[in-house]
Amino acid sequence: MLENSILWDILNVIITDKEWLIGGLFLLGIFVVLIFIKRKRSVSNPLTNLINKISIESLSNIVLFDDMDGEIHIEYLLLTIRGIVILDVKTSTGTVFGGNQMDEWAILTGQERISIQNPQEALYNRTAALRLLVRDIPILGHILFIQGADFSRDRPDNVILPEELLNLYKKPDRLELERVMEAFSPYWQTICSSARPDL
Repeated sequence: MLENSILWDILNVIITDKEWLIGGLFLLGIFVVLIFIKRKRSVSNPLTNLINKISIESLSNIVLFDDMDGEIHIEYLLLTIRGIVILDVKTSTGTVFGGNQMDEWAILTGQERISIQNPQEALYNRTAALRLLVRDIPILGHILFIQGADFSRDRPDNVILPEELLNLYKKPDRLELERVMEAFSPYWQTICSSARPDL
């Protein structure tokens, strides 16, 4: 009974004191807005959702040094059940005309034609640089068309769509996850200590 009386007294002070009431409502409003923004971002970003579903840990927009004193930029680097995965993400949608031997790929989006450099060579260079850093772990690379794409002919090597990426690298159950972490963690730590943010 005493607890209810104290609670009622505190509530009366807050309600009758306008400054406390305004301050409390202001803080409550900020809290609600922050929750709304966080939920909207997590729902509205399909790439973030996909990465969270497949990676045990991840890094984004990092730089590693290659064997010729150069730098290799990596957009997304993921620790997965199958090893380390490098993702080069393409956001264009439409019909893609590209091939392994073509220097440029064309993407037709309705009335617009977009040309992009063949991303395969850059992906091969990133993969090779990472293999020099950590040798005894599988390193895979993919060019992810996050919003999907249609390919006019055969799809070029290492190109993947979101559903395929999810099926290939979906996180395992807890026991398998612990085994993977035990096996791959030293390699991941080596990469993390060698990587620096790309500013």
